[in-house]
Amino acid sequence: MRHYEDMSDDSKQPRVLAVDVGGSHVKVLLSTGGERRRFDSGPGLTAQQTADGVLELTRDWEYDAVSVGVPAQVLAGRVVHDPANLGSGWVGFDFERAFGKPTKVLNDAAMQALGSYEGRRMLFLGLGTGLGAAMIVDGTLEPMELGHLPYRKATYEDYVGERGLERLGKKRWRKEVAEVVAAFTAALEPDYVVLGGGNSTLLKELPPNARLGANENAFVGGFRLWHVEPATT
Repeated sequence: MRHYEDMSDDSKQPRVLAVDVGGSHVKVLLSTGGERRRFDSGPGLTAQQTADGVLELTRDWEYDAVSVGVPAQVLAGRVVHDPANLGSGWVGFDFERAFGKPTKVLNDAAMQALGSYEGRRMLFLGLGTGLGAAMIVDGTLEPMELGHLPYRKATYEDYVGERGLERLGKKRWRKEVAEVVAAFTAALEPDYVVLGGGNSTLLKELPPNARLGANENAFVGGFRLWHVEPATT
């Protein structure tokens, strides 16, 4: 559980490198602005390969701290199980040692949620390779593992993640998304829902009280972990 407070007036803000690890790509951006860079990920990507790839991709960049969003459960800054859609070697991996910089590791949906937050009670659902989820209540961030809960004949992720989209087709997938959002909204009572992830743009109509997020908000969340607001997004 984390509490976010805006400290963007601090003149001694660190330069933060945000790393967004996804099922298709690993993307990076500096809080000071500039270009986004990325490299391919996929089902065989290990934690060590991720760190090595980021170091290679950013060898001409200068930064003071790192934030890493990983599509897996994270406790006390360490990944506690290998991501379902990536390779092995993530559990307990020491990213701070690998990068040689102060490093914070967070669930990827929680990082994007933090970058999407606009106050009060917010539920974030990331529609991507899987289903990411997080909730922020009055500034307190709580990552959630909703995607792997049982749903119908499988899990929520199997219906509204990438596998569900491919199996059901867009029309039925959109219906499933609407039903899942309605169920989580009834259970968790958020003031609003943010739908992020790469597949959120495929929705024709948004569920009641929902708004679209943006993948770039993952970077904003990574910067906010260090109480830094980005120069650009």
